[in-house]
Formats: sequence, structure tokens, C-alpha cells
Amino acid sequence: MPVNFRRLNHAAAVSVLAIVGAACASSTTATPAGTTTTAAATTGSPTPEVPAFTTLESGVLQVASCLDYAPFENLKSGEPFGFDVDLTYAIADKLGFDKDHVHWIKANFDTIFTAVANDAFDMVAAAATATGDLGAERAQTVAFSDFYYNARLSLAVNSAESPDITSSDQLGNGDSVGVQKGTTGAKWAIENLQPQGVEVRTYSIVTDAFRDLSAGNVTAVVNDEPSSFAIAATMADVLVVQGVGDVDKYAFAFAPTNQGLVDAWNYGLAQVIADGEYETIFGKYFPGTPVPPEYSAAGA
Repeated sequence: MPVNFRRLNHAAAVSVLAIVGAACASSTTATPAGTTTTAAATTGSPTPEVPAFTTLESGVLQVASCLDYAPFENLKSGEPFGFDVDLTYAIADKLGFDKDHVHWIKANFDTIFTAVANDAFDMVAAAATATGDLGAERAQTVAFSDFYYNARLSLAVNSAESPDITSSDQLGNGDSVGVQKGTTGAKWAIENLQPQGVEVRTYSIVTDAFRDLSAGNVTAVVNDEPSSFAIAATMADVLVVQGVGDVDKYAFAFAPTNQGLVDAWNYGLAQVIADGEYETIFGKYFPGTPVPPEYSAAGA
């Protein structure tokens, strides 16, 4: 069911169903899909230029995320936090939603796009790649917003177990690589490492793959670079050694039947970039990394 994590303690938050299914779809608190919620009907103070849009529950924005993918989205003392979370709040504010009316739903990444397309929630904010072959495949199910982040994949190893591995080219028969199911990392590993004889092991939660790496149960992990650096910083001997693959772009995802909300979200995103708030949020989570020009106030 839709859950406002802002009102849960940590124990309750982490116990919410991770797999989106009947529990989300059968909520009795949300009004039927298609209920009109214009900018004027929300709880904040949007500008008159915000395009009209709809949400499942009047005055509430239901946002699905894995909430286990630092530095983009995670839980701390029951509260969602991360780059995607702060950016979502900033954009939602432009549409008239204050934080208390942005409700976070913990969802399984492998089913999250089908779920949003079936109106289980209003949108997805989960570091979702919207470019390349996988982005094109996802675009057959959901409507993507404008891009908001540039990312590439990385290879992480256990430096104590495999001190000499610095490249994916060194992996072969007898090696294993952990990936999160349904991600660009999984697709890249299957296409590029399996032919070298590498066993690709899938996980529902990427942190489980890193725990196995730390324990020496897999040789390496392929995952988005920013997330890998954030996780590796919390684990002894886990080291990101190589960037791999092409640069992809993240976008927010919506039901394809709700183009009004997509248009409004793109308006809000453009405003957050133009007024410099994006740069402030980016600097908070990626200190020392230059903001790409397309996301900077100067380039807006």
C-alpha cells in the first residue's frame, strides 16, 4: 500500500513489502486513477505556469523507489534520503507539493516499471537508466521524464582477495560477478563477461552483491559507478577499480497514460536546474564533481 515513510520509524519502514504487487494495487486510500489534480489543487504554492496534471490521490504524490541505493535513495532512521530524494522534493515543491504530501513507497526494482505503468503509484525515482538498449526497452512500458543525471557502470573487486584485478578483461573461467537484477549492470555483465566464462549472479538488492564481494563469495560486482563508490566506502577491502560501458542518463518514470504529470515534472525539473537548486543538491551528494553543463544554471 502507499506508505509515507516520513511517518514511520526505522523498524516499520524496512518491513514494508519490497515487491510491488496486490498490496500496492489494492490500496483503499487512493482515489481512482485519472482523478484530476491540477497545480491549484496541490498543497504548496506552484507558479501559474505549471501544466495541469493528475495524481492517483488528490493532493498527494506517490513516489516509488528501492530506497536501498546510496547515494541516490536510501533510508536513515526511517527517513528517505539521497540525491534522488532531495531532487524529487525540490521538483515536487515547484508543482505545489510539500514534503508531507510526497509519499514514498519501497518497491522492487525489477518490477517497479510495470507497477507504475499499472497505476500502483504516480512515479518512480530510482536512478533509472533511460538511455541505451535497456532504456529503450523500459520506454515501451513507461513514460520517461527529461534526463537528470549522467552515469556509467563500474567494476568493484575485493582488493584483499583479488589484489591484481584492475580490469574486466582479467576476468574469466572460475570468476563470478554480482549484479542487481534488471539493471544496466546485469545486462552489461551478461553481454560482456559471460562470453569470457564469467558466472553472472543476480541479486534483488545491490548491497547484497557487495556483501558477498566483501565476504569473498564473488570475484567482482558490476554496478553504477556513483552507487559503487558510496557502498565501497562503507566496506573494508572493497575497491572500485574501473569504469566500464557507455555513459547513460537517468530519468524519472511515469505511467504512459499520464503525460500531464510528465509535462509538469519536466517543467519543475527545468525550474530547479535554472534557479541553481540542482547544483546545490548535486554538490551535497557528489562533492568535488563538476556539474554537467546541461544540469547547471549557466547552461539552462
